[in-house]
Amino acid sequence: MSTNISNKIINSEIFSRLYGSGEQAKQKHSARFQELIERFRECFGAIDESLRFFSVPGRTEIGGNHTDHNHGRVLAAAVNLDAVAAAAPTSDNKIFIYSRGYDRPCEVDLNELAPQKEERGTTNALIRGIASRLRESDYRIGGFNACISSAVLPGSGLSSSAVVEVLIGAILNSLYNQGKIDAETLAITGQYAENNYFNKPCGLMDQMACAKGGILTIDFKDPQKPLTHKVDFDFSREDFSLLVVNTGGGHANLTEDYASIPREMKAAAAALGKTVCREIEYEDIIQNLPALRTTVGDRAALRALHFVEENRRVELQVEALQGGDFDRFLELVRESGNSSLRWLQNCYTGQDNKNQGITLALALSEKYITKVGRGACRVHGGGFAGTILVLLPNPALPGYLELMEPVFGTGSVPVLDIRSFGPCELK
Repeated sequence: MSTNISNKIINSEIFSRLYGSGEQAKQKHSARFQELIERFRECFGAIDESLRFFSVPGRTEIGGNHTDHNHGRVLAAAVNLDAVAAAAPTSDNKIFIYSRGYDRPCEVDLNELAPQKEERGTTNALIRGIASRLRESDYRIGGFNACISSAVLPGSGLSSSAVVEVLIGAILNSLYNQGKIDAETLAITGQYAENNYFNKPCGLMDQMACAKGGILTIDFKDPQKPLTHKVDFDFSREDFSLLVVNTGGGHANLTEDYASIPREMKAAAAALGKTVCREIEYEDIIQNLPALRTTVGDRAALRALHFVEENRRVELQVEALQGGDFDRFLELVRESGNSSLRWLQNCYTGQDNKNQGITLALALSEKYITKVGRGACRVHGGGFAGTILVLLPNPALPGYLELMEPVFGTGSVPVLDIRSFGPCELK
């Protein structure tokens, strides 16, 4: 039966849309689903027609570094690296999830939806938080068994946590709500779980990009009703590729580094009589710099300056892409990277001076781009450890991989394709 199920998935239209119709892609991804089916059988016993299959894309941040949590604008995109799940409903009101690479399952009893202190920082917390938020929003929840396999690895900078959050929401949406939960609600639900149950103060960009798909600009002026617009652009038309460099380094001990950015931005806004940096202008900061330096400090003032400039830069990036001015877009990406390094200061942590993978990768990339003559690079996502984003002409890719992989490891420089849609069920 598992072979029949796998064949149906492989020959479906959605499979070709996800992974392409080439024989190599078909073999690679059919093996993923076959492994998923066998893992489900191993964990939960016999399989039947109730077994369903889901895919959620990772995301890349193109513009708007650390702007979403202060109600700013971002430019992001869903990418072809995804997480997939095999799931079947159960009647016991419990969720069991086995993830590839982990021997023990996540187990959550949906009869208890209050936050559990001992679960903070775990997938169990995310599951419980998502279920709680959906119930509060008058959606149905219920038990299921699932196995998950993800190509969006933790620390890859492509938002592995947001992918899992949206994937759990997508499963509950399909199994118990006939697909009626919209993308925005799935995203907001994931963020709620991460903020209030997982206990990480994140913005909404990651979840929204995974849930919506394509290249999109998002305006979080009203974070409960973010405005999203698709940006019609194909990097391959410019003979360019979008890639990330995974420099290594875990995020486990960096929560305070991440939390300090929104906290200091909001402190600067409060010192100016506002709530978030979206409510202030560049001149407000400049005119009040002496007082800001005393009340919130230089770094908070610099981070507020980064916000107002980066927020405007997203608008300019979108205009450049839509207007066909790709060189101007690349210039703006470089400006964004410089601002993150010098003003936002999220390219390395002061806790560990020995390991500075991001700044090392940026130094090597900038030198290579100067040699090539076109391109851009910047820190990617939260920063402090993890990845950088690079845009390069396709003829320059082999030389770049030859430069970077000996430093950061084989497979550390994935070339990304844009995925035009968000969560989907493979039928």
